[in-house]
Amino acid sequence: MTHTHAISAHDLTKTYTFHQQRAGLGGALKSLVRRKYETRLAVDRVTFAIEPGEVVGLLGPNGAGKTTTLKMLSGLLYKTSGDLDVLGHTPSDRKHDYLRRIALVMGQKTMLWWDVPAMESLLLHKEMYGLSTVEFERNVAELAELLDVQDLLNVQVRKTSLGERMKLELMAALVHGPEILFLDEPTIGLDVVAKARVRSFLADVNRLRGTTILITSHDMDDIEALCSRVMIIDHGRLQFDGALDDLVRTAQPRKLVRATYATPVDVGPLTAFEGVSAVEVDGLTVRLEADRARTGQILEQLTRLGPLVDLDVADADVEEIMRDLFLRRGEAS
Repeated sequence: MTHTHAISAHDLTKTYTFHQQRAGLGGALKSLVRRKYETRLAVDRVTFAIEPGEVVGLLGPNGAGKTTTLKMLSGLLYKTSGDLDVLGHTPSDRKHDYLRRIALVMGQKTMLWWDVPAMESLLLHKEMYGLSTVEFERNVAELAELLDVQDLLNVQVRKTSLGERMKLELMAALVHGPEILFLDEPTIGLDVVAKARVRSFLADVNRLRGTTILITSHDMDDIEALCSRVMIIDHGRLQFDGALDDLVRTAQPRKLVRATYATPVDVGPLTAFEGVSAVEVDGLTVRLEADRARTGQILEQLTRLGPLVDLDVADADVEEIMRDLFLRRGEAS
């Protein structure tokens, strides 16, 4: 039996060519006579494969090429070169059989009609995707229950909150039962409660339907809650592809330690201990960063400083890890 990836990209590349124009009327006139063109590399020979049912986070700083990659995968942009296969299709052909099997949600753009209830937009999707009444009603009922939006389906979209609107957007994207869901910053601008609801829903969709999900987000809580695998893209190049835990270990191998004592302690011996950095003292609480490989010895050293009341050990924040990773790469280049 031949194994088939849900998404397969090999040396995927996208360049943009545009002309430069100097400011002012003089610059505009000169550009009419002699145009200066520049080519910018947005995605640079990216290679990866995603299996059916995976939830993968696509991370990177602004302008790294994440959204461009998503747009090529969904067929909104043509690739410049390389090979790209999604569910056995070339996305840019935009064939109906392909579009029927995917969905794209962009956090700052809407698929819903602003002045009519969401159900009107859902009925349009029913016709667009050729859903039977039975299939449509079943999908609407299932999604509405998972998202807890039963009371919003017949409310004008513009009368809903941002969080409610995003839940309705996800419903519209999934009502035709796509096999792959592309998400670009789906929780941007949402409050903590709405974000948690969206994450829970996406996890349920993946678990219940086996939907393959590729998500970009600047909110690391999204990634930690949903993704076991992450791909990091920077300056158009794929810099990391692996387990989130591996990223934490390899990119920034340290632990954040907080120790609280019953009485004041002298941290002098601690600051000289190998593998300890960023020591801070706040009353009876000591905070420090510990080299992951030496965490055991450092914790033993902490117990010798005085009577411990509380001890907490955590991984460094993933967003901080990424920032350090990109900073180091920038210094090395």
